Amino acid sequence: MGDVTAVDEAFTHPALFYRDRYEYLAANVSFIRAGLEAGEPVAVAVPLDNLKQLRGELGKDGAAVRFLDMEQAGRNPGRIIPRVLLAFADAHPGVHVRLIGEPIWAGRSSVEYPACVQHEALINHAFTGRRVTILCPYDVAGLAPEVLADAYATHPVVIADGRESSSGSYAPDRVIAAYNQPLTPPPGAAAFVFAFDSDLLPDARHLVLERAVALGLSPSRRDDLALAVAELTTNSVLHGGGSGTVRIWAEDEHVVWEVEDRGHIGDPLAGRCPPPPDRPGGRGLLLVHYLSDLVRIHTLPGGTTTRCYVRR
Repeated sequence: MGDVTAVDEAFTHPALFYRDRYEYLAANVSFIRAGLEAGEPVAVAVPLDNLKQLRGELGKDGAAVRFLDMEQAGRNPGRIIPRVLLAFADAHPGVHVRLIGEPIWAGRSSVEYPACVQHEALINHAFTGRRVTILCPYDVAGLAPEVLADAYATHPVVIADGRESSSGSYAPDRVIAAYNQPLTPPPGAAAFVFAFDSDLLPDARHLVLERAVALGLSPSRRDDLALAVAELTTNSVLHGGGSGTVRIWAEDEHVVWEVEDRGHIGDPLAGRCPPPPDRPGGRGLLLVHYLSDLVRIHTLPGGTTTRCYVRR
């Protein structure tokens, strides 16, 4: 593979294009072992099958590596930066850290994909100036050409056929904007709709939870949904013009709900990075990401829709 072992820059974010299992294991194991030999903390967050194969290939060297199943830890792409990447980097201050993160795989749905691409683009802002290398594998055989094109746009460096080169189409801000698109409207007659203001906040929370239960939400997820609804509806009252509209419906295996208001989220990292400990507020959207299986956001000056998916 290319020379991703070097740490000349504080932060590096290469995409690894692999064609088969041999290339996948050879490149990633080389990256991991180079980090271990340099005394660097190493974490690997990839889908479970890939995780098992890397463990097996590393043998006893794997004992020094932090392994995470990306299908669980990163099911919601909005959780990956704060709960996987930043959490590991922050646990090892003052040293260069290596991570392998594979947030996009062939099983990702078309609904999840925009949030995945935005995640990859936002990594470049979240880690600027930090002593971190994040290697992101992409399955050339299993992913669509447009996915690989997006990888060139979200990674400044691409490794393919064992060679490392600068990406000529690197433009993470363009990608963030391109995927900030209006969300598909919910099925009209199937969606419960409730308009709220400060006086009706308790009613909004109660009615959404009641409807979610009727749609089949499991008891183990009810507290998660109730807390997330409380956070978003309160944000609408405090920061979204004083009122909002909440909708809820069923979609495949999910209960889906959204809040629409007149606010605007100007910082694309909002909800993706914990605010400094001394800063009051700024944690509501972060908590919503932690409690949801997927969060999609469309925001423009004058209006924002935040849509959340919770498995039934």
